[in-house]
This record gives sequence, structure tokens and C-alpha cells, in this order.
Amino acid sequence: MDKVLQDDDSMDGRPKFCRKDFENNNEKCKYFTGIPSGIVLMLLFDLVEPYLPHHPFRTLSSFERFLVTLMRLRLNLDLTFLAYYFHVSRKTVSKSFYECLGVLYNVLKNLVSWPERHMLHANMPRIFQESFGNRVTAIIDCFEIFCERPSNLLARAQTWSNYKHHNTVKYLVGITPYGTISFISEAFGGRTSDKHITEHCGFLDKLRPGDLTLADRGFTVAPSVSLVCAEIRVPAYTRGKCQLSAVKIEKTREIAHVRIHVERVIGSLRQKYTILSGTLPIHMLLNIDGDVAILDKIVTICCALTNLCPSVIHMD
Repeated sequence: MDKVLQDDDSMDGRPKFCRKDFENNNEKCKYFTGIPSGIVLMLLFDLVEPYLPHHPFRTLSSFERFLVTLMRLRLNLDLTFLAYYFHVSRKTVSKSFYECLGVLYNVLKNLVSWPERHMLHANMPRIFQESFGNRVTAIIDCFEIFCERPSNLLARAQTWSNYKHHNTVKYLVGITPYGTISFISEAFGGRTSDKHITEHCGFLDKLRPGDLTLADRGFTVAPSVSLVCAEIRVPAYTRGKCQLSAVKIEKTREIAHVRIHVERVIGSLRQKYTILSGTLPIHMLLNIDGDVAILDKIVTICCALTNLCPSVIHMD
């Protein structure tokens, strides 16, 4: 990274971050923003720029404020580091980050969308067709993000994750069979069960009669899913059984073989936007004046940006 920083220093000691540098350098674009193409980055900036607050005396340009936000999401850079790097105050960086975050959320949230059934059928990978026909609508799983320890005892208990042995928040994510993120829930405390999240996050409202969802064993929501005339399939339980039947073994193998793709997408999401792998401050969990919580905006934006990248799933 030191070499990248040295190469980008301008004559006056300020980093050289202009549109042209990123338009013509996909490697630089991917490193700083996670977006693999400079052209895509510029198209995104053109969508965002009209909605950014403008002021003639701002220290950072619109593109720099846009870039500061993506760099923080991508590299989990501290606000103080960004302030020193851009030769501005920490307050300026912080204000720019949160302003641009709100704009990015409003512009990008629709990129995480539930596909129409005809689109699913047209793009259904062969491996799904052979095992499940055209019925698979989503593959779901939950992932957790570390957060600071809340001072409030109730909040501390609600966010404590026995699985992670840390205070966390938990999200339900759904992907399509071809690997795009089609659903992301709001944050729940790390103590919340997968079953409770699935039944209360709005995911069931997306299902239509005949839809099939694939999930892990913890998603014991078959009765709730059946209420909308849909179906969920999870690997067979082996606890208390000497041996599974040949039919159940084969069905479990089919589910496990394709369900792992949601874990690959979650891994790619965390790798591209490493802010999701850090320990986030507790104020990001707050819902102020009925607005969407900061962390929910961050997670949605990261999911949308991941959808702009090539899928990690390569299937015929």
C-alpha cells in the first residue's frame, strides 16, 4: 500500500485523486473501491454527484467525498487516517462520509431487489434445474458483524452471540441461484435465532406460492413458509439417528452442494468491503428520527456494490 500512496502524491503533498486516474486504472479502482472497472465507478459517481450537498467553500471535491466513503467501506480505514491522508480535518471527513453514505443508500438500495420469476427461470443454472427444476427462488443464510459492547445491559444481552463469543448484530441475506444478492434484512441482535429473524424480517413476504428456498439446518421455519404456499428445504438431521436413508443422503447432498454458494457470496462481500469484518461503533446501530440505521445503510450499500461486480458463482 505504501507504494500506491507514494505514486499518488501530487506535487503539493496532497493525494492525487481525480476522475481520470480511476477511469484509466482498473487496478487502482478495484483496490480503493472494490469496483473492478473504472467505467462502472464513473457511471456510479455520475448518478450520485447531483445529490451530494454542494458548497463553494468545501475543502473536498464531490469526487473526493465519494471516494472517501468508498475507501472507508472497502478498506475499513479510520477517519483520522483519511483526514491526514486528504489533508483535512477529521470533522470534514466524518461529515463527508455520513452525507455520502445517505446518498449512496438512496441511489443503490434498489440494486438489492427480488427478481421476477421469469428472470429466475431464464437464468437458472443447470445444477439447480437438474436437482430442483425451476423452483428455487433464494438461498438464505445469516451472518454476523462485530460491534462494540453496549453500556446498556439489555442491549448487551441482546447483542451477545454465543456462537461468536462477542457482541454482534446479525443479518439475513438471500441470494439468487445465479449469485446476486436479492434480499438483506435489517440488523438484529446477535442473540436472535435464525428462525426468529426469518419470520420477522420481511423475507416471507417476498415468497410466492410454489417458491422453493434452500437453507441450513438452523432455519426451522417450514410451518411459516408453508403458510404462503411455499417450501423450504434444509439438510436432514442426523441427531438421534443411526443412519440416514439413501434417499435422504442424496437430497442432503444436493442441498449442501448448492447451498454453499450463499457462504461464498457472504465471504466475497466481507472480502470486498472489509468494514463488515471490523468491530463497528455502537452509534452505527442507532435509528435516529425514524431513519434507517447507519449500519443498515452500510450493509445495503456493500451488498449493492457487490452486485455490480462479477458473481463469485460460475455455473453453466
